[in-house]
Amino acid sequence: MSTRKGNEDGVSEHETYTKLIGLLEERGARFRIYEHAPEGATEAVSALRGNAVEQAAKCIVVMVKLGKKTKRYVLAVVPGDRRVDLGAVKALLGGSYAGFATPEVAERLARSVSGTILPFSFDEELTLVVDPALLEQPEIYFNAARLDRSLALVTEDYVAIAEPRVEPIAG
Repeated sequence: MSTRKGNEDGVSEHETYTKLIGLLEERGARFRIYEHAPEGATEAVSALRGNAVEQAAKCIVVMVKLGKKTKRYVLAVVPGDRRVDLGAVKALLGGSYAGFATPEVAERLARSVSGTILPFSFDEELTLVVDPALLEQPEIYFNAARLDRSLALVTEDYVAIAEPRVEPIAG
C-alpha cells in the first residue's frame, strides 16, 4: 500500500494510473503493462523494462512566458535519448522565455509525481507536444503515473488517443 499522498488537487497517482488504463481499454489500445522496481530515471527504467532508450517517452513540463503576466504550460515529449530543446518550445508558442516548470506545478498539471509523468495531458492548461522522432518507434514506453509500473503502447494507438501536436522539440 502506498503512503504517498495525492497532489494539491487531491488527485493521487493511483487515480491517474486508473484513468489512463481505463482510457486505453475503452479505446481498444494495444499495450502491455510492466511491473518493476521503483524507478523514474529514463535510462535506468528502460534497462529494467528491456527497451531501447530512444523508445522511451521522456515527458517534461515546460513553462513558456508569452508576456509579463501570461504563461502557458507544455507537456514536451521527446525520445528518451534526447533532451527537450527549450528554444524550440519557446519559438513554437511565440514566447519570450521557456524553462522547466517547478516540480510542484509539473506534478499538479500532470497529476503524477516527477519521473512518472505520462505522455498524455488530462489538464486543459497543459498542451501536449511530441517530437516526431519518438513517433518513428513502433511502440513507446513510459512510466504509467507510478514509479513501479510502466506501459509499452503501440505508437499508432498513442497518436490516435492522445492527439498530440507533433513538432520538432528535441535537441
